[in-house]
Amino acid sequence: MFDNLSDKLQRVFKNLRGEGKLSAENMEAALREIRVALLEADVHFRVAKQFIEAVKEKAMGQEVLTALSPTQQVVKIVRDEMIKMLGQHQARLRTANEPPSAFMIVGLQGSGKTTSTAKLSRWLSKNGHSPMMVSVDIYRPAARKQLSVLAKELKLPIHEGAPDETKPAELARSARKEAAQTGRDVVLVDTAGRLHIDDELMTELAELKELLNPTEILFVADAMTGQDAVKSADEFNKRLGITGIILTKMDGDARGGAALSIRAVTGQPLKFVGVGEKPDALEPFYPDRVAQRILGMGDVLSLIDKVQENIDQKDAEEMQRKLIEDEFTLGDFRDQMRQLRKLGPLESLLGMMPQLGPLKDLKNMKVDEKEITRLVAIVDSMTEKERANHMIINGARRRRIAKGSGTTVQEVNNLLKQYAQARKMMKSITGAGGFLGKRLGKFKLPIGLGQ
Repeated sequence: MFDNLSDKLQRVFKNLRGEGKLSAENMEAALREIRVALLEADVHFRVAKQFIEAVKEKAMGQEVLTALSPTQQVVKIVRDEMIKMLGQHQARLRTANEPPSAFMIVGLQGSGKTTSTAKLSRWLSKNGHSPMMVSVDIYRPAARKQLSVLAKELKLPIHEGAPDETKPAELARSARKEAAQTGRDVVLVDTAGRLHIDDELMTELAELKELLNPTEILFVADAMTGQDAVKSADEFNKRLGITGIILTKMDGDARGGAALSIRAVTGQPLKFVGVGEKPDALEPFYPDRVAQRILGMGDVLSLIDKVQENIDQKDAEEMQRKLIEDEFTLGDFRDQMRQLRKLGPLESLLGMMPQLGPLKDLKNMKVDEKEITRLVAIVDSMTEKERANHMIINGARRRRIAKGSGTTVQEVNNLLKQYAQARKMMKSITGAGGFLGKRLGKFKLPIGLGQ
């Protein structure tokens, strides 16, 4: 996401650095390029104009133009204004003083309301809450069935409703009653949508709002629709009063105009973004982290969050011990690849790394996810002895492993070569005589990306 905008902004800053000294003229030229980059990223024209005016006011002062590192100051100003445009701080979900809290999930048909309801329920359950879902969409064929199937897949509670409950208000009322009786602290209400905004839809949603007195009314928008998503969010906010936005399909939106515009246009915060189809592909929205990604500074904090959520600390410490004591086997190599897959698409992870210096081309790397599957299959086809000691894998063994894994001898050879290189590199970095080993002494180096 934001790839096109990120590339263009980094080009602008590179050109500024090439000037040696900033002047009003080359600063004006840079601001024009930034404005064009924002508009090409489908940022709302009014938002782009306000952004440029704010940056210009701060960047054209004498204290910036005559500073020792003026370009760095300009980058900081652009970053600060971008964070302000995106919402300044992370907007957390609000809960009622007396549970259960009611969250209404609203939006146009096809925006991803039902899957977002299930993803949000999973996120809540992973973060200290006890949610319950209910679908009150009585119009779309199989809408309630879809949420029921997702709930069963995720092993999350859902209120199915009695056969005689055929109206949205009846379903919502009985769901809240069941949640209170069973100790659930949040009720997620998946509402009906339309292909367009109409009075009938808004009347129904207003009635549900009055009945539930929700602490959150979350508007779900499809990022791929760009400014149409912003426009519909603004309309829903004016007619219903939303409290936040969930932007889906952010992983498929290379421009990012909706994410950059929606807070400024609606006045309501972007709270979550959908970044894939998997149940865990819903992430809280952090304005500062997103601004840093756009400017090529990376998003290491989100990467750390992913590692901590998916990789056990004890496993990480044990792997570190094996690396330092030169006990890193092919079985460990396979386990590392499996853990890496838990973190999500590899290209997405590379996009979180700072795009600076030697890492500047990381996000352009194309990763073949099937290659990891092949590598795991090859190691799985080995015996325990072969995994523990790769030196015994001769020609006959390689042919047997290739046949057992459905690969070729050449692919087995490539795996062994990659393993040997990885082991050598890790030993040189973390071993007792290595760069970090000499400095760490008795201290442990966590295998993850942070603590």
